Amino acid sequence: MGLTNIGIPGLIIILVVTLIIFGPKKLPEIGAAFGQTLSEFKKSANSLMNDESDEKNDDKSPKA
Repeated sequence: MGLTNIGIPGLIIILVVTLIIFGPKKLPEIGAAFGQTLSEFKKSANSLMNDESDEKNDDKSPKA
């Protein structure tokens, strides 16, 4: 049983609990911070993947 089995009712419960804990005024700030964190993570992951593919291409090129 992983995160993929949460479903709509589970997400609603998580949202309600989060709303109770943090309050409606704090939720936009938390959402923005989460979005920025996710964006930075994606940029870093893409950068790492590009660096790896560049290294593989350098290894395949003939050396003079």
